[in-house]
Amino acid sequence: MTEQVLTGDELGVLRRPVLLLFVFLAGSGSMATEICASRLLAPYFGDSTMVWANIIGLILASLSLGYWLGGKLADRHPSPALLGAIVLAAAICVAIVPFVSHPLLERGANGIGQLAVGAVVGSFFAALVLFAPPVVALGMVAPFAIRLSLERASAGTAGDTAGTVFALSTAGSLLGTFVPALLSIPLIGTQRTLLGTSVLLAATSALALGRRGLVPVACVGALLALPPGAIRPGADVLYEGESAYQFIQVVQNGNERVLELNEGVVAHSVYDPASVLTGGYWDLFLVPPLLLDHPVRRVAILGNAGGTIARAYRRFYPQARIDGVEIDPKVTSIGERFFGLEPGPLLHLYNEDARPFLLTQRARYDVICVDAYRQPYVPFYLATREFYQLVRSRLRSGGIVALNVASLPRDHALVEHTAGTLATVFNHVYRWQALRFNALVIGSDRPLSSASLANARRSAPARLLPLVGLLERQAEPTTPTRDPWTDDRAPVEWVVDRMIVNAAREDVSLDERTLPTAP
Repeated sequence: MTEQVLTGDELGVLRRPVLLLFVFLAGSGSMATEICASRLLAPYFGDSTMVWANIIGLILASLSLGYWLGGKLADRHPSPALLGAIVLAAAICVAIVPFVSHPLLERGANGIGQLAVGAVVGSFFAALVLFAPPVVALGMVAPFAIRLSLERASAGTAGDTAGTVFALSTAGSLLGTFVPALLSIPLIGTQRTLLGTSVLLAATSALALGRRGLVPVACVGALLALPPGAIRPGADVLYEGESAYQFIQVVQNGNERVLELNEGVVAHSVYDPASVLTGGYWDLFLVPPLLLDHPVRRVAILGNAGGTIARAYRRFYPQARIDGVEIDPKVTSIGERFFGLEPGPLLHLYNEDARPFLLTQRARYDVICVDAYRQPYVPFYLATREFYQLVRSRLRSGGIVALNVASLPRDHALVEHTAGTLATVFNHVYRWQALRFNALVIGSDRPLSSASLANARRSAPARLLPLVGLLERQAEPTTPTRDPWTDDRAPVEWVVDRMIVNAAREDVSLDERTLPTAP
């Protein structure tokens, strides 16, 4: 087998700095694609650890395949024009993703739901179809660049050449990680970030393709002129956009506005200008203050979202100071814009993660409401014994913590694990399954006695009396679990994935709000 040798003209096409530019942008493009992959998948499959594992695993596998294929191909056909064609192919694949992702992911999510295999398998195949092809192509660049560089260098510099290539590839990967995450996605969105990445790759390919590459480069660049498409279009969508944390929609449903995040399976906040009561799980949080032996003075709402709970507290407990904690600043601003969230002397808003917020606070609360269990997956560090110990340390004597936990009619595993773990920290824990898909888990160092319930009935506003009656009839005491969730081990994803499978099998609708309130 004879070794193919490049001619002087071919070698002149790509000098060493140009080859290194190819390598740098290939590394940047592969990581930018990975970051954008998580953003595109989140509205359909969430952004749990398992979904991220699928994305990272497939990106690494695709890069490995690309390295292998690139090395084989570079030895057989060490042509700069072929390298340019590979990079152009990667650019085209990246450019196509924003235009095919919505129908493909929507159909895939529906199909996966019908097959009852959950978000893990769905996100795996979605990432495989959308992102593996361009990343495989980008992975071929580094070995190709090394092969072409060695044609011009002596054998004694092979180590230096390979080291330089891998160093620049890694530097490009760093740029491709931080620029989309911190700059381009918040400023111009995921679709524009992918298109911008594609344009950079296509423009670079023209350095190897010459005039032959100008037409496809111009076509890819023209895509930037197209308006970004909506991921989930709808006639009643008042707002749609992305934040640094999630995909956000505000939907008008009759007189009511609904806040949907990521996959849009459940409502995270609702707003009706005519009433602060919703008939949904948010109303349950209004009952714990009635169980105190003194008027409620200070409340923390961890997971404030658009402010549905805070707005109701302002109506029924106007004397209480409320600290509304929401990790996403954009969600808070949307709450102020669309959901009647009005900060003031007795309503303070904090854009922080719930657990770090409690760690830095020295205030003591009468009630801590935890509604940060965003669907479909619970942040594991908000469901552990260590977190509940922190919560207990921030409660006044006799204070109450109340947690909204999702459930299914035939699957209460998440509620059971949450309540069982909470009971290892608090002396008295109760499960209140007031709705088919939501339970309120209540923890305190004081029991839910007949005297406290009688006091709640006497002090309750008329419209909350039916809820007190429900609590009295439905609350069930919980004993400590022998295997509490901890910061070291909290297999939340396993439990929630099983719930997703069961929901698909039972074909249940999650849109249910049937809590009674007095007229």
